[in-house]
Amino acid sequence: MDNKGKKILIADDEPDILEIIEYNLRTEGYEVFTAKDGDEALSQAKQVKPDLIILDIMMPKKTGVEVCEILRTQPAFKETLIIFLTALSDEKSQMKGLDTGADDYVNKPISPKLLLSRVNALFRRVAKKEDSNAGVLTIDQLVINPQQFNVRVAGEEKVLAKKEFELLYLLASRPGRVFLRNEILNQVWGNDVIVGDRTIDVHIRKIRQKLGLDCITTVKGVGYKFDA
Repeated sequence: MDNKGKKILIADDEPDILEIIEYNLRTEGYEVFTAKDGDEALSQAKQVKPDLIILDIMMPKKTGVEVCEILRTQPAFKETLIIFLTALSDEKSQMKGLDTGADDYVNKPISPKLLLSRVNALFRRVAKKEDSNAGVLTIDQLVINPQQFNVRVAGEEKVLAKKEFELLYLLASRPGRVFLRNEILNQVWGNDVIVGDRTIDVHIRKIRQKLGLDCITTVKGVGYKFDA
């Protein structure tokens, strides 16, 4: 995979971690920028427009979660890849991070090789989606536009988080087909991301609430399907 031209921003308040991650990413051919706290991360992100951002969750001024939440409200960063670095290993903390719109997380202490594999895997997934030329889905009053990352119901725009959008698009792409839980995890979160079944349930509930439509059916013990 050609990494030339791909920009990555790393935000962490520990200089040693910044240095080792920067070195390993540059060795892989990425253009790397750094920030030492949440405010600087936001400033750098707006200036650099990175393809991927690596955020430490516990940072001064603004946490990684707060930075992620702010970025995801801005159209320019709706589809920017985001990885969290976290020393918090409990499932609740990890789910909160993913629910704010992060694409993946890596636990501390960091393994540079593992982080590189996660970064490369995310870029491969993006390339695969772009190559698929997925089109706009129109199902009755529901319109899902993957190019604009936009969902409308009866002409009214609905704001979905990144993973909520990807999950909805996956299910709506094959109305009536039952998607197994493992399929959903692999296609929306990827093989390299470890999340529990409850993560899917939480995202499905939020999609139903935001759309105001009873269009996703739970197939007990199996998975979910989209009902046209």
